Amino acid sequence: MRYVHTSIVARDWRALAAFYAEVFACRMVPPERRFEGDWLSRGTGVPDAALEGCHLRLPGHGEDGPTLEIFTYRTIDARTTQAPNAHGLAHLAFEVDDVVRTLAEVLAHGGSAVGEITERRVEGAGRLVFVYARDPEGNVLELQAWA
Repeated sequence: MRYVHTSIVARDWRALAAFYAEVFACRMVPPERRFEGDWLSRGTGVPDAALEGCHLRLPGHGEDGPTLEIFTYRTIDARTTQAPNAHGLAHLAFEVDDVVRTLAEVLAHGGSAVGEITERRVEGAGRLVFVYARDPEGNVLELQAWA
């Protein structure tokens, strides 16, 4: 058994994929996907399902590592703003070399800050620098660096 991917439903999958490629060095895994039909509706439980998008290889895991799947469905249900402490999946975390620089990149590429950059010594693990932010579509991210 192995972990395969995490999926994000985006309003604009190309723009969101570009954000993750530019800020976090994710790489597209061909081919782009375009699916629709009864088989997709049955498997997803979404009536008249149709989607398009791509998979992005996440950094630090090699050619067989997990991906970030970014799809845009033909119809997308609305949701309220995701809160870091809301029930369910909370955030995507990236270990980065420099939290300050990476947060600046997130902001420069259309994302936003959620919290403030914080530093804390974690007994038995080291010094943690982290902050929560949002990608351009509002998904919560954790940027973290350990020393």
